[in-house]
Amino acid sequence: MMTSSTRTVQVHRIYIQATPEAVWTAITNPEWSERYGYRSPAHYELRPGGRYQGLASAEMKATGVPEVAVEGEVVEVDPPHRLVQTWHPVWGPEAAAEPATRLTYEIEEISSGVTRLTVVHDVTDAPGVAALVAGEVPNAGGGWSEVLSDLKTLLETGKPLAC
Repeated sequence: MMTSSTRTVQVHRIYIQATPEAVWTAITNPEWSERYGYRSPAHYELRPGGRYQGLASAEMKATGVPEVAVEGEVVEVDPPHRLVQTWHPVWGPEAAAEPATRLTYEIEEISSGVTRLTVVHDVTDAPGVAALVAGEVPNAGGGWSEVLSDLKTLLETGKPLAC
């Protein structure tokens, strides 16, 4: 018997007054990634097959989330234009039971000093992750919309949103 699932992909796009290199660094450097979004550092081995780890913030740890909240593998790296990785939350048994999802960052300079960041998150067969990254889970942050708004604000003003 064959079963099939419907492919579910979320696309989030934002325009940032910053260079592609600055956007790339903010995504891939843990000293930057802990300054926006969920305020937790992301560690990448920036090579195909390299490891990705999204660490828990102090606030997350206080609720019982383990040190490594999200894990994955780097699939494709083209600095500062494209990063493809798997993304698998392991912060709890329900989240860990869902399959890894595929996350793509596309970074494109559209005019001098203005960069378009497109985040494509394939959440097929992972309804819990889909709800979380869409910002639909109460008391779990605003998903990609909040993270990207925070990233934009940080890069443009030097300060994160006060979420």
